[in-house]
Amino acid sequence: MQRFSLVIHGGAGTILKEDMTPDLEEAYQKGLNEALDAGYAVLEEGGSSVNAVKAAVVILEDNVLFNAGKGSVFTKKGVQEMDAAIMDGHTLDAGSIAGVRNVRNPIELATEVLRNSNHVFLSGKGANDFAIKQGVKLEPDDFFFSQFRYDQWKALRDSDNYSLDHTHQRLEELMRDKKFGTVGAVACDVDGHIAAATSTGGMTNKKYGRIGDTPIIGSGTYANNATCAISCTGHGEIFIRAVAAYDVSCLMEYKGMSLQQAMQTVVDKLRRMEGEGGMIGVDAAGNTAMVINCAGMYRAMRSSNGEHFVGIYGTE
Repeated sequence: MQRFSLVIHGGAGTILKEDMTPDLEEAYQKGLNEALDAGYAVLEEGGSSVNAVKAAVVILEDNVLFNAGKGSVFTKKGVQEMDAAIMDGHTLDAGSIAGVRNVRNPIELATEVLRNSNHVFLSGKGANDFAIKQGVKLEPDDFFFSQFRYDQWKALRDSDNYSLDHTHQRLEELMRDKKFGTVGAVACDVDGHIAAATSTGGMTNKKYGRIGDTPIIGSGTYANNATCAISCTGHGEIFIRAVAAYDVSCLMEYKGMSLQQAMQTVVDKLRRMEGEGGMIGVDAAGNTAMVINCAGMYRAMRSSNGEHFVGIYGTE
């Protein structure tokens, strides 16, 4: 029987146990398990990998702990601009959106782009107009407000600095820590089809309509039944320059590397380029991998062969 598997992440970076309270650690683990349960239920019922990754990411987007959807960080202008992408490894169809506002679940909009737009990538007002046309749920600005996101933005808004994600330490330490709040999921379904989805609120205090690797097919998100499905989280500019997700696929296709070997090779290369972060992956046999080059990554996986893992720190 075909093994089916799901892997999710909620961001990577300088995530240290000594900085985490027991309550916060429990909240992150609960959030990861809820997303894992939602996506895995789709696979258990024989659903597609595309629907599974979408279901998992929706739960992460609705959780204020993660920098996507409801938990998205503030831009320089004090608003949320969100990016997302989803790719079907069976058909190589993909949908991406960037710089959208007030969309409750950006991954839902990316899926609409994949299925109903005849395009791959929509941005800004055009993407929002398409969301309205497709009946994707919108929310007022207040829905996306959280005090700790506001506080981190307030500490930076009068400067030209930006933060790669939230900190749970003192605000004066904000720029010392690096946490990448992208969320994502990859899955292999009962038919051996694979898919990847990624969603993010980007960088706190970002300017100029900055877009990272998340919605760029081949950089932050990629899926191909012949090789792998990958979702990345890290310093987006480096992941874009490295074409990180597609690089994993290339190493598997042209060098015959395993999923784990290819991901490790690319993540090591990213470190040499001073690109911190990590990625999750799955192949069409249901094999999974989670690789980082930093202190931690919020991550979880479950497979029909009985494997089940939830972790935060790099040593787990």
